[in-house]
Amino acid sequence: MIIFPAIDLKEGQCVRLVQGRKEDKTVYSDSPGAVARSFEEQGAQYLHVVDLDGAFEGGPRNLQAIAEIAAAIKIPFQVGGGLRTRADVARLLDLGASRVIIGTRAVQNPLFVQELLQEYGPERILLGIDAREGMVAMEGWLEKSHLDAFKFGRAMGNLGVKTAIYTDIARDGLLQGPNLPAIEDMVRHSGLNIIASGGVSTPENIRALKSLQPLGLVGAIVAKAIYEGKLSLVEALAAAR
Repeated sequence: MIIFPAIDLKEGQCVRLVQGRKEDKTVYSDSPGAVARSFEEQGAQYLHVVDLDGAFEGGPRNLQAIAEIAAAIKIPFQVGGGLRTRADVARLLDLGASRVIIGTRAVQNPLFVQELLQEYGPERILLGIDAREGMVAMEGWLEKSHLDAFKFGRAMGNLGVKTAIYTDIARDGLLQGPNLPAIEDMVRHSGLNIIASGGVSTPENIRALKSLQPLGLVGAIVAKAIYEGKLSLVEALAAAR
């Protein structure tokens, strides 16, 4: 199981939000590249990067910071947040991202994802499923759709998606542990490889998630717990092993 330390970008800074609320922001660093390099030096295999401004505004906004991350590390990283067009996707991949995450646009136009899969392959195009009370949320989590998260995952799998990042918005940034029943349901019923996000904050959380690995859970994103010193990346990596 891969541990993905997260770098959330807002106005070029490394930040964390609580449940996606942009007014509830904590700034951790003015140098995303240095944060990325530190994660690599501690043993991270892969990084998770989110352009929060892009998610809220509907187009990439932190390209300079993402380029800085790409220049600072040798390990791969994935990027999400505001990717709505083929040009957006191409720009991020050209900057050095190994794969990109499509969320809102996948809800609005599933065929857009199918076209990207045909062009780049399922290893480079990931689905973002952000759920609030079991329903898919969009537009930087500001808008809740009428799509059931599990059914949406299955439908996208039928179009060729292989891997999805599943975020339980209610747990994000609260350090209260992941929603294990919902994650297990997503792993069992979506047919996708799942990367879990939201609330992961202890080695016990990671070991509990790892027990779902035989069903198709392939990774977990860890963010606030690392920045706040509740869980070291080294501890997280050890628990995942």
